[in-house]
Amino acid sequence: MSDLGRKGLGDQAKEKVTPDSQKSTLEQAKEGVTGLGDRAAGAVQPEGNKSATQKLGDTTRSGGDDASAQGKGVLAQAQESIGNAAASVQDAISGNQKK
Repeated sequence: MSDLGRKGLGDQAKEKVTPDSQKSTLEQAKEGVTGLGDRAAGAVQPEGNKSATQKLGDTTRSGGDDASAQGKGVLAQAQESIGNAAASVQDAISGNQKK
């Protein structure tokens, strides 16, 4: 059972286990919008007013969001490193051509 205005854990789990390749664009967009709404509702709802399942869902999603953010940070660092390496190679080539 979900709290008013919140996604149930069953709905959240179903969305996660179904690959995006099996979802229509409309379904993916709906999940994105309802997910943002659920996060917003969870953020403003006092902890004391949340059901046990909603607390569990919020905690689990929070951990997943943190891991996702860390993964994006690692990806950004890798992209920056590759960009810097490419710039160094380009500088070296340009420097060699000037001589």
